[in-house]
Amino acid sequence: GPVRQNTDMSKRHISVFVCSFKRPHLLRRTLDNLRHFDTGDLFDYSIVVADNDWRKSAKETVEDFARTTTVDVVYCVEPEQNIALARNKALEFAQGDLVAWIDDDEYPEGTWLLSLYRTLCHYHADGVLGPVKPVFETEPPGWITRGGFFQKPRRSTGVRLKWSQTSTANVLMDRRIVDGLQQPFRRQFGSGCEDLDFFKRMMERGHTFVWCDESVVTEIIPPTRWKRRYLVRRALLRGRNGSTFADLTSVVKSVVAVPLYALMLPFLLIAGQHLFVRYLMKIGDHIGNLTGVLRLNFLGDKYLPG
Repeated sequence: GPVRQNTDMSKRHISVFVCSFKRPHLLRRTLDNLRHFDTGDLFDYSIVVADNDWRKSAKETVEDFARTTTVDVVYCVEPEQNIALARNKALEFAQGDLVAWIDDDEYPEGTWLLSLYRTLCHYHADGVLGPVKPVFETEPPGWITRGGFFQKPRRSTGVRLKWSQTSTANVLMDRRIVDGLQQPFRRQFGSGCEDLDFFKRMMERGHTFVWCDESVVTEIIPPTRWKRRYLVRRALLRGRNGSTFADLTSVVKSVVAVPLYALMLPFLLIAGQHLFVRYLMKIGDHIGNLTGVLRLNFLGDKYLPG
């Protein structure tokens, strides 16, 4: 449905974007946590859900939520399964001058947007990114915890980010930086790394992005994601998508690393499952990098959430 335009010009408006694909149960929790925010009376906000499923599996969840909240909610569909196109679709429905991103398997704290907003204003940045804290749906195997496979880095608030430190899992940015861009997120990154590519191009245009360590979102990690096969496939895909940014040094590094790490695997298996899997993933990253450089695609284009 249409979103009411913000008439109070002293207040800024934030469009909160959630891209979703066949996870209505997780999306419901995300939306419930977007219901009440401490805005410090500095801004108001609306929600845009971009469903990346042509069968519209998120529609009912969004409609149920929309009926029970005073927040304006827009539902839209990107029928082609491609995370970059889903992000672009969400942007088409942006209201106001600021946009925020959160994933459909994440939920924020009540001061999430306010912390991001204050940091954006304080540092005069074009965008602010915050931490993602993993929470396991059920108790994971010990090697998953020891390996820290889902731990994401934390930084001091105000630190200026490099493009390689970015993601769209928790971000607030000025909408104007994408004005006039035909494809803010590029189609060829339909299975991932669309955010790295986006931030790299934005930074090359002179835009600055800083960190806000107070604006935490929690990410739900289901058991399907701590299987070895998933972790290795994710590494292969990440390496392949990231090969766009490869230079000669990284190619040489990958050529040397693959046989070297492969030789280490039997010893690592004895040392511990978490080390064995970590190096399997490193091999995956490097093989992905090489297949990407060589334009080989044996993985398909299915997006795997990071």
